[in-house]
Amino acid sequence: MSRSRLVPGVDVVAVPAGGLAVRTPEGEFLSVRTGGADENTLLSLLRGATTAPVDEELARVVLAFEEAGYLAEGRPPTEWPAARRNIRLLGDPVLTEPLAAQLAALGARPRTTPALPASGGAPVGIEDLLDGAPSAVVWCLDGPVPDGLWDTADSLPGHGVAWLRCHREGWQAYVEPLAAAPGDVTSAHVRSRRLAATPAHRELAAYWSGPRTSGTPVRLAVPAATLLAALLADDLDRWATGAPDTAGLPARRRLRRVDLRTLAVTEHSILPVPDVAPMPKKDI
Repeated sequence: MSRSRLVPGVDVVAVPAGGLAVRTPEGEFLSVRTGGADENTLLSLLRGATTAPVDEELARVVLAFEEAGYLAEGRPPTEWPAARRNIRLLGDPVLTEPLAAQLAALGARPRTTPALPASGGAPVGIEDLLDGAPSAVVWCLDGPVPDGLWDTADSLPGHGVAWLRCHREGWQAYVEPLAAAPGDVTSAHVRSRRLAATPAHRELAAYWSGPRTSGTPVRLAVPAATLLAALLADDLDRWATGAPDTAGLPARRRLRRVDLRTLAVTEHSILPVPDVAPMPKKDI
């Protein structure tokens, strides 16, 4: 039998008088019915410590681990592909700096461009966004998104460039789903869905457009900025390497809300907003 190894986050433990149990990536424990299989040989196989021939019972148990997705054997490589390493980062340094560090550690090649508007200003042209031939563009704002700032960037998937973003509204931050193909969720879709989901849609629209009178500014602390950067880096890493979605909502149909006071993350399902059907022509 070829060498097998458990995927990260999966452990097998020997329970006193209870046989073997699997701890899943979700933190659940499942009993292993080894039948006539030798448990020591099984554990050696799951550590990748042996490629010795196995009997029918042992092969049955190993196959069960494989079908459950607990074996790393045969999985695609996790290295960041060279074709997707060029990541362009725009926005506020309190977020782009920790994100750049995390992406570089994962094998990407992040490039920040502070010359472009970070917290407001005129919309950016598509030529500016595509400068340097990035495979993905990430835009991070330490504040609400000004009207129209991300309109042009929403067209990036149509140019073959992945598009990811986050922003802060008071003590809440929003990590929007990565858009990698036409038809994925854009920032305009997120705004429309959020307005439709709240009875305070007029107030929310006014908050976005400003002006706003605020007290002492919210300071984005290092742990909160690091968490937001980690969420963005993980989304980009999974997109770049083709890693499957984990438990929960699909990554490209998921809006995440982060409470910056408690660092609690909640997920919300979100879909694109269909184009409005044109009015039928009337014969006069």
